[in-house]
Amino acid sequence: MSSFKPLVFSGVQPTGNLHLGNYLGAIRKFVALQESHDCIYCVVDLHSITAQLVHDDLPGQTRAITAAFLASGIDPKKHIVFNQSRVSQHAELAWIFNCVARIGWMNRMTQFKDKAGKDRENASLGLLAYPSLMAADILVYRATHVPVGDDQKQHLELTRDIAAKFNNDFSQKIGELGLGVEMQAGDETVNGYFPLTEPLIDGPATRVMSLRDGTKKMSKSDPSDLSRINLTDDADAISKKIKKAKTDPEPLPSELGGLKDRPEAENLVGIYAALSETSREQVIAEFGGRQFSVFKPALAELAVEKLAPVAAEMRRISADRAYVDAVLRDGGERASAIAERTMKDVRDIIGLLDD
Repeated sequence: MSSFKPLVFSGVQPTGNLHLGNYLGAIRKFVALQESHDCIYCVVDLHSITAQLVHDDLPGQTRAITAAFLASGIDPKKHIVFNQSRVSQHAELAWIFNCVARIGWMNRMTQFKDKAGKDRENASLGLLAYPSLMAADILVYRATHVPVGDDQKQHLELTRDIAAKFNNDFSQKIGELGLGVEMQAGDETVNGYFPLTEPLIDGPATRVMSLRDGTKKMSKSDPSDLSRINLTDDADAISKKIKKAKTDPEPLPSELGGLKDRPEAENLVGIYAALSETSREQVIAEFGGRQFSVFKPALAELAVEKLAPVAAEMRRISADRAYVDAVLRDGGERASAIAERTMKDVRDIIGLLDD
């Protein structure tokens, strides 16, 4: 009995400008994980059409996300960077998972409820089935780990549910074909074809909130550009946005517990901690008791120091469209080879003839 080779998969949607939340919550973690894992990073362009079918420039947005990956330090030679639609096995496995997942599971997804709003009957079927495609993205590579923010934990739990049901429903066939892999499921050791993928959640700013409202997540879709720091913002824009960020009139507390019920203060402390790669406690130890008139300039200086080089490198890479396209093409070919091996097994397990 073999074991799963550790493998990280994650993806980012090509919708709107990448912002600080994407960088701290995802892309910077992608870069760090390269040192310890084999990694596959994907621009999930199929996901981008679930809520909005028509985009002004989807190819341009896809290339921009790719440039952000590369500018941040992801190595496309040692690892794999590609766009999702280039590898048809994602959609093929997603259909099979649509038949594995239960409607009740999908109806419980809080992101669908949030995005569909009150007019749920008018939402696309793709939006409802989004988590099934996400499960296929991960499991078509039999990935063992996914770096996720707090808001994606529920989708990853669904991915595990889908994997477990597939493994259980086809346990006999998986055994007959010799495709089972031993894994731990809670206190029990089980055999199955797909891994029960684990989340990777760490760091002081796993969820970065809006600069205008500390109770809402930083978002590309927020109508106010002052609510977020875009990765393409120059130094002046970064400083301006932080200095205009909403705060309360009280100084920063001398203890971490003092941030309770102060969402804007907590958000800015978390951003400082993440950018400086320290803890919130260390930030409070340094700035506790000081006014925001002292803390904000320090945060602005730190943000410019960390983000301005990434923005400059993004602009340089984006100008070389041929290079970006070559990275996606090479990554797609390498990803497709892995995905097809999985799909060959899955077709055999289910009984779908493909030769």
